[in-house]
Amino acid sequence: MDADASLPVKGPGAPRRDHSAGGLVVRDSEVLLISTLGGRRWQLPKGHLEPGETPEQAAVREVREETGVTGRILAPLPAIEYRYRERGRLLVDKRVDFFLLAYEEGNELDFDPREVYRAAWFPWDEALSRITFENERRVVRAARKLLDRLAAGEPAGEER
Repeated sequence: MDADASLPVKGPGAPRRDHSAGGLVVRDSEVLLISTLGGRRWQLPKGHLEPGETPEQAAVREVREETGVTGRILAPLPAIEYRYRERGRLLVDKRVDFFLLAYEEGNELDFDPREVYRAAWFPWDEALSRITFENERRVVRAARKLLDRLAAGEPAGEER
């Protein structure tokens, strides 16, 4: 996260903390992405944790809500952290925990159009070229390395 040492950590003016979770769903040799902002932005499905929900539960729920696809968690992936301004003023420190999910069932045409413009499967390399944000491309590269290790019979290990 790009922290500015001059910004307060607590109290008025301190950044609000936001915690989300998301999933990278794999099916055969494809990755599931969502498009937002009228198709101008491609990214991994993710969203806020609900009260009492674990990051793993939130990742599975958000993937299902945003894509219509159900996945089973295989392993954790690297989390991403970043800072942004909400409505141009309020600073937000955001953390997104990502998980590698195996496709189980569902149809990528069954999603909430209020949240997502489109959901689609892409080969790994095309997914990497479409994803808008570099921090999410790093998550995809880590997932691919992890799957290669698993295919070679190596332990999953901790990707975070």
